[in-house]
Amino acid sequence: MSKGPISQFIEKNYLHFNAAALVDAAKGYEQHLLENGKMMITLAGAMSTAELGKSLAEMIRQDKVHIISCTGANLEEDIMNLVAHNSYKRVPNYRDLSPQEEWDLLENHYNRVTDTCIPEEEAFRRLQSHLFDIWNNADSKGERYFPHEFMYQMINSGVLEQYYEIDPKDSWMVAAAEKNLPIVVPGWEDSTMGNIFASYCIKGEFKPTTMKSGIEYMMWLADWYPKNSSGKGVGFFQIGGGIAGDFPICVVPMLYQDMEMHDVPFWSYFCQISDSTTSYGSYSGAVPNEKITWGKLDIHTPKFIIESDATIVAPLIFAYLLDQ
Repeated sequence: MSKGPISQFIEKNYLHFNAAALVDAAKGYEQHLLENGKMMITLAGAMSTAELGKSLAEMIRQDKVHIISCTGANLEEDIMNLVAHNSYKRVPNYRDLSPQEEWDLLENHYNRVTDTCIPEEEAFRRLQSHLFDIWNNADSKGERYFPHEFMYQMINSGVLEQYYEIDPKDSWMVAAAEKNLPIVVPGWEDSTMGNIFASYCIKGEFKPTTMKSGIEYMMWLADWYPKNSSGKGVGFFQIGGGIAGDFPICVVPMLYQDMEMHDVPFWSYFCQISDSTTSYGSYSGAVPNEKITWGKLDIHTPKFIIESDATIVAPLIFAYLLDQ
């Protein structure tokens, strides 16, 4: 398929420095898929609130991503945007806000993420009421699920459709639920819904074991990876840093060193979009070659790093891969 105007613009104008790295990474991703490789995308930061779903959802529908690792915040905030978009508040002059103005946002039940404020009642509480029913149903039956599986149950039940305020085609979680896309959510308890679930456990309403844990996510990933890494292997497309990337990339050295599976292949493509700079002790800002020393990447793994804003870079790379 011929490339569309966005891709043509990128190829014509993005010729040097981080712009050229963007093109190289996009072409490397494309080649990886053409050779029947699979790709993991990891989501850190506030990419869902940045509405990455507008491009990521189509990537999922077109089978250009095969597994996602994300923070609990990204898991829930895509759905929050789906059901409460019209109540979000944008604050373009957020840098000028005084402590009192920040307090006023809190008093009005707005939680700020840079220039975007998430409405507590329409977003958090709307999901909470329906998740409570799903959690309660599983808990009462002695059933256990992963955090993303509970979210899939909620989406697939149709109970949220009455609230939709954007086209569901722009929700990456809706696209993922439709395909039952594998997801790992390390550190899920560090999220609004994770905090809420913990509060119910503290009050004795739910058993903590109703929610499968991060250790179980790693065990699941340790089973998935060898089954999907034959041939071209699995690539690693990291958006941001943090636990969303750190957690899943470790499955390879764990299988090799701790499980003594000496035939396990390395990640076969690596790209990171990050504005974290290389500094003493910085992992998110470390150059890809450092990962060779940890047994995560091979000497010959194609490696790309784009030191820029992921909210700008990721949609452009996705547009290229979607021939837009």
